[in-house]
Amino acid sequence: MAKMKKRLTISEEFEIMKLVLDKFLWLGFIVMAYGMYTIYTSSLTDGLVWLVVGAIVLILFMIIIVREYEIIK
Repeated sequence: MAKMKKRLTISEEFEIMKLVLDKFLWLGFIVMAYGMYTIYTSSLTDGLVWLVVGAIVLILFMIIIVREYEIIK
């Protein structure tokens, strides 16, 4: 007998997505904070590289949200 997979409602799916994508926000923030720390303590160019990497993570987060969910005005 094959097991039936549980289907999620739209709100349950959105809640799970928020939990996962929240980690992207934290990761982007931590990388950008490290970039600011690096600018302050040692090198401007190394810090700017970390800031750009953090911004890329946050842009990827935005692309995932826009692609996954249709935004209704």
